[in-house]
Amino acid sequence: MKTIKVTLALMLLLCLAKMPYGYYQFVRFAAFVGFGLLAYNSYEKNLNNNMIIFIGLAFLFQPFIKIALGRELWNIVDVIVAIGLLVSIKEPLKNR
Repeated sequence: MKTIKVTLALMLLLCLAKMPYGYYQFVRFAAFVGFGLLAYNSYEKNLNNNMIIFIGLAFLFQPFIKIALGRELWNIVDVIVAIGLLVSIKEPLKNR
């Protein structure tokens, strides 16, 4: 799961650069699948807080219905999510 988190974080940070539109579509699909896998893994480990967060991120990045936030806001979301993914490698949220 560490590989998925690092890969997604790098892909999201690459969205800050000017890329072809197809790349952003690919990132949305890859993020949807990646966050879905992370949610399932969190479910298996009984980390319900992480599972809810990853499900929410899967819905945010899903490729089927475009959520129009504008480029600037998407860049902010991408950076926050990338940082969150990298931080969660060391310290996943624990259920309380």
